[in-house]
Amino acid sequence: MIPIRDENPTHKVPLVTYLLILLNILVFIFQTTLVGNSESFIYQFAFIPARLTTGPSLTNITKIFSSMFMHGGLAHIIGNMLYLWIFGDNVEDRLGSIRYFLFYITGGLVATLAHVLTNPNSTVPTVGASGAIAAVLGAYFVLFPQQKVLTLIPLGFFLRMTLLPAGLVLGAWFILQLFQGVVSLGGPDVGGIAFWAHIGGFLTGVLVGTIMPKKKTSHPSYPW
Repeated sequence: MIPIRDENPTHKVPLVTYLLILLNILVFIFQTTLVGNSESFIYQFAFIPARLTTGPSLTNITKIFSSMFMHGGLAHIIGNMLYLWIFGDNVEDRLGSIRYFLFYITGGLVATLAHVLTNPNSTVPTVGASGAIAAVLGAYFVLFPQQKVLTLIPLGFFLRMTLLPAGLVLGAWFILQLFQGVVSLGGPDVGGIAFWAHIGGFLTGVLVGTIMPKKKTSHPSYPW
């Protein structure tokens, strides 16, 4: 299932979400077109779990944050920014811009630590905003479970677009991450997707969304 847009209007412009998207895009452009040796750039600023577990240092810790704004390819950044665009504005609207930014960074930090706990000896560079964005998804899952999301569903050779509750779309996404994360435990270090970063980020968002005071009024829904 691929979400396209939600039907959940905001009360104010989500400036932090827009700035995060812009910053990720600018870093990706710099990484892919302005840097002479992209691989060297990745190893310099990406986060590598084994470096933290074998010799913790301030430099290794700061790379947790720099890696959150780097991506491994065009499909990687498009997918991440699509999810942030769809779900980030409403979470920012509920939390407020400053708290939302702190929540986003904290979600990315917890997601990275979850990845370290499950892959402590990994020497594969970890890049991407998906851990922090997973926290946004977790908060949306709790705060707006009934809001409709226009979703693209592949059915063999056919594609269907339909409106589904956000709880179903994001719940299915989390179950897939959990299944693949469990399967990956104990496997060889071959790189790929940091499923446990997604799981850790999502659960962080669920926790924050749960302790947030609930509003009695809800956003109106508009038919597609």
